[in-house]
Amino acid sequence: MIGKALKKYWPLFVLPTFAAFIIGFVWPFIWGIYLSFCQFTTVKKVTFVGLSNYRQIFSDSTFGHAFWLTVLFAFLSSILINLLAFVVALVLTKGIRGTNVFRTIFFMPNLIGGIVLGYIWQTILNGLLSAWGQPLLALSAKNGFIGMLVLLCWQQIGYMMIIYIAGLNNVSPDLLEAAAIDGCTQMQTLFRIKIPMTMPSITICTFLTLTNGFKMFDQNLSLTGGEPAKATQLLALNIYDTFYARAGKQWKGIGQSKAVLFFLIVVVISLVQLRITSRKEVQA
Repeated sequence: MIGKALKKYWPLFVLPTFAAFIIGFVWPFIWGIYLSFCQFTTVKKVTFVGLSNYRQIFSDSTFGHAFWLTVLFAFLSSILINLLAFVVALVLTKGIRGTNVFRTIFFMPNLIGGIVLGYIWQTILNGLLSAWGQPLLALSAKNGFIGMLVLLCWQQIGYMMIIYIAGLNNVSPDLLEAAAIDGCTQMQTLFRIKIPMTMPSITICTFLTLTNGFKMFDQNLSLTGGEPAKATQLLALNIYDTFYARAGKQWKGIGQSKAVLFFLIVVVISLVQLRITSRKEVQA
């Protein structure tokens, strides 16, 4: 009787979650797209201006700089994090003593909030590693960019390491034993067996690191704040700056249109990445 009742009235159990999803995500998302075509000060004082906001995006030099800086940052951070996390995972699956302790130590930075991490590394880089009596991050945009790379790598390597360890532990011992019997070297075993067999983990980690690199905001805000002269502003911080730091109703509309364009860019790049790495899984 209970089973039949559950089958009959299951929509009643789904409804609260579905309603929360519609109210908290779908409707604000649709309304946000509409606002990207408007000038406004509040959501109740809206003036439709068509594609004007999108045209003004491309005349904003800060957006172009932030876009290419974000692309460079996302791809560099993704490569560094995945490479280092995979190497650490390889080492920690060798059965060395204290493996669990090392896993915990590497994973711990991921538990700290981005804002807190930004201020921690700002203190380290500006204080302990100051050069020529000046804060290291204030010397140039290059230093700020490198600082953000170091911060994100330190935060995410441990998380990606856990995923890679799971993938490496799922590699069949029979395959490794057969490779050893055939006289394969460690490098041959790595590139011909371990890496192909861990492609699902590589797909997940690449997706996470790439999207995290594009979306990075709180670490950027707390570590550099976009300084010097907005030269280290990534896209998320640039959108925030456009929406909140510039006076005039037109800037809110432009900021909203930047957010919509940003969403489309991240979705397209993520789908392309997933398609490319998923094909490698089939080949493996």
